[in-house]
Amino acid sequence: MHSPAVVGFLASFALIAAIGAQNAFVLRQGIRREHVLPVVALCTLSDAVLIVAGIAGVGTLIAAHPAALSVATYGGAAFLAGYGLLAAKRAWQPPAWSSGLSPSTAAPARLTGVLLTCAALTFLNPHVYLDTVVLLGALANEQHDGRWAFGVGAITASAVWFTGVGFGARRLSGLFAKPFTWRVLDGVIATTMIGLGVMLATR
Repeated sequence: MHSPAVVGFLASFALIAAIGAQNAFVLRQGIRREHVLPVVALCTLSDAVLIVAGIAGVGTLIAAHPAALSVATYGGAAFLAGYGLLAAKRAWQPPAWSSGLSPSTAAPARLTGVLLTCAALTFLNPHVYLDTVVLLGALANEQHDGRWAFGVGAITASAVWFTGVGFGARRLSGLFAKPFTWRVLDGVIATTMIGLGVMLATR
């Protein structure tokens, strides 16, 4: 049986990798080598705040209403499976943003504008609240006493993912400029998320 930290890492990694627009933005910044560290730091810090809020908030809800755990568990399992199917659909039919990620010759953007755009892609995406706050919060509280270890694993996954995407993008620019690469990534995401959903529903 995997530790809560490992489960948190895997769940968070799959969810973060599935949020396309934000990842495409970080990837573009990495390819251009433009304000990469501030963008990676903002994405990681944002996820950490949302993950902690989700674990604490859902934990409080479950403490007040124990039956909510069952609802959150099966609802989360269904959501994971549904999200996995959406990833499978993207793997079959890639969205528009999965192409055209080659380096740009445009003038460098100002740091303020880059960070505002990154924040908007993060906090104005309704899926981030369902994924990071509600779903990860529910998954964490399924671990009971291990919920904060789950949170550490989830935050670590966020840091690893955004650091890898941001600073590894230049070397992978040719690879990620091809929609096929995103199709493979979405295929892995679909398998992981559906597997997590089944695991959650059958515990």
